[in-house]
Amino acid sequence: MERKILHIDFNNFYSSVESLKNTELSEHPLAVAGDPRKRHGIILAKNEIAKRFGVRTGEPIWKAKQKCPALITIAPHFNDYVRISEQGRKIIEEYSSRIEPFGLDESWVDISNIATGFLDAEHIANELRMRIKKELGISVSIGVANNKPFAKLGSDLKKPDAVTVLCPKDYRSRIWPLPVSNLLFIGRATELMLLDLGIETIGDLARSNLDLLKTQFGKWGITLHIFANGADDSPVRFSQQLTAPKSIGNGVTTPYDLKNDTDVKLTLTMLCESVASRLRENYVRARTIHVSIRDVGLSSFTRQKKLEHPTYLASELLCAAMELFQANYNWEVPIRSLTITTSDFIMEQTPMQITLWQEEEKRIRKEKLAHTVDNIRSRYGHHAVLRGSLLQDMSIGALNPKDEHSVFPRG
Repeated sequence: MERKILHIDFNNFYSSVESLKNTELSEHPLAVAGDPRKRHGIILAKNEIAKRFGVRTGEPIWKAKQKCPALITIAPHFNDYVRISEQGRKIIEEYSSRIEPFGLDESWVDISNIATGFLDAEHIANELRMRIKKELGISVSIGVANNKPFAKLGSDLKKPDAVTVLCPKDYRSRIWPLPVSNLLFIGRATELMLLDLGIETIGDLARSNLDLLKTQFGKWGITLHIFANGADDSPVRFSQQLTAPKSIGNGVTTPYDLKNDTDVKLTLTMLCESVASRLRENYVRARTIHVSIRDVGLSSFTRQKKLEHPTYLASELLCAAMELFQANYNWEVPIRSLTITTSDFIMEQTPMQITLWQEEEKRIRKEKLAHTVDNIRSRYGHHAVLRGSLLQDMSIGALNPKDEHSVFPRG
């Protein structure tokens, strides 16, 4: 049976969610961007109107506003993006259990069991597109193919709010003439190496000598050749089969330079709260913690230590993080950014040896409290419950730790 795979891409996802909350924004050039006062002054996402002015993701806000003086910039709200993403996933799950997320706003879906052919797959894709638009208020672009790389390529070919079907018989005529950079996982560096070899299009790559690609790229060259020929047979994995994270972390560049242990402890408190919450979301405890420090001179280093007991409690992570920090930093210069990362996981259900029964009883109470706080935050937002220490400095407490970067492997 020939596979029918969809790639569903939520169009301009961050800016679309912001426009849902304030419909007037959809009529103006809009960008979701970091705050220049917090040293995150770059464009994270933009709407279609801003795109027409040439606004690009990753460029500084000041440069974007030179192109588009009327550009409206707003801070990201990742809790809202996660909520809408989950609602979209629930709709998709009505059609297939084989759903493989690719970030918050993209996913592959295998509909081979319900689609009798590519015309049927196109009908299902359009039904999904219209349902998501009607029920969530956000448009999607969907690519349809018999493999994941070409389904992804299809969703990129026509935006926004469109379905593109790429049948195997059309690959040479429709896909091979496209620039090689259109292919999945070919970034700028790989593109330049391919161009140096005279490989400009996907067709050039498909017809290239396999030994040459192996010499230049190793096993990755073989994978690229398979992708270009539409021969990738990697499955769309059930969500339960997705690889568990090897590390979970959060980092922040602070609104002002940190100059003493109190400032550092406030920042680490916020980061440990976020990391602990994500450990619990993944049903794991960490046995190792890493603290990365960057000072105002942009010098940086990382230190790590084994924890006395595997944990997903913020208080225990904070205690270990402060011990690491105080043992390794001498305050010659202020600090610009901090990152906490945890690794070496065990599953939550794994039994742990505790020295005294009273300690175990105390730990159980703390863990129950942590899960209660998670439930409150999932319903009312992260700031529904904050540690009292963060009230000492609301410029730190106001930072949503889920708005910062997370250390997760994709897929």
